[in-house]
Amino acid sequence: MAESSVLSGRKFAKEVRRNLAEEINRIGGRPPGLAVVIVGDDPASRVYVSMKEKACGKAGIDSVVVRLDGSVSQQKLLLQIDSLNQDTSVDGILCQLPLPGHISADTVASAILPEKDVDGFHPENVGRLWRGEDGLFPCTPVGIIALMKHSNIDIDGADAVIVGRSNIVGKPLAALLLRENATVSLAHSHTSDLEGLCRKADILVAAVGRPRFIKREFIKPGATVIDVGISRTDEGLVGDVDFDNVAPICGAITPVPGGVGPLTIAFLLSNTVKAWKRNN
Repeated sequence: MAESSVLSGRKFAKEVRRNLAEEINRIGGRPPGLAVVIVGDDPASRVYVSMKEKACGKAGIDSVVVRLDGSVSQQKLLLQIDSLNQDTSVDGILCQLPLPGHISADTVASAILPEKDVDGFHPENVGRLWRGEDGLFPCTPVGIIALMKHSNIDIDGADAVIVGRSNIVGKPLAALLLRENATVSLAHSHTSDLEGLCRKADILVAAVGRPRFIKREFIKPGATVIDVGISRTDEGLVGDVDFDNVAPICGAITPVPGGVGPLTIAFLLSNTVKAWKRNN
């Protein structure tokens, strides 16, 4: 398969971060501020938060990490978020998931001011997304659309199938694809003839968290395949797509790692800069 058919999210994310750093430097004044709240000691969360801190530093964004014990009450967490809402040096707030079982992620998302909600999970931003208005929207779906546009993938009029209906990727990506005039099917575990549906897709997005779930038989020759999943196996990190067997018949495909993953942090920074410009 030609190298140009592999959509490098890593390379595009570097370009996005570089452009953001240049924009921040050009505008000047108080730098953008991002606050990350992490509850408990989840190892993966620690890694993600560290990556976000480093990316902020390179882009010229001031970042603060608020670390709370896993036993913290929901009320105390909400008081911390309220304090960050009122802090004029903080433009963006996110609460790292997953949260302990005694804390409602929906309640926390609703507590962050919509204009500081850089994860795009507040009900007001969700409503703006589906109404076709401007707002802060989930980072991974925004990054996927941006990568496809950057790679000259034709979205207008395309048949798009998303396998996975999460609030973080599947549903918001469906809304964004509709904005680009794609015809969208949102598939899930109850979808009948999933393979047949996928085989009709010009754009197929796999976001189910099941390693190598999407096989060659699911793919329409020449389709664009976006692999959102990442799983740790004995063979290393793999995606939801059986890359080695699927790639030869695709028009374009994202690898794992190095595909969609780097876009999430890049567009978290992008949302933070967007919020900063509005707040100022």
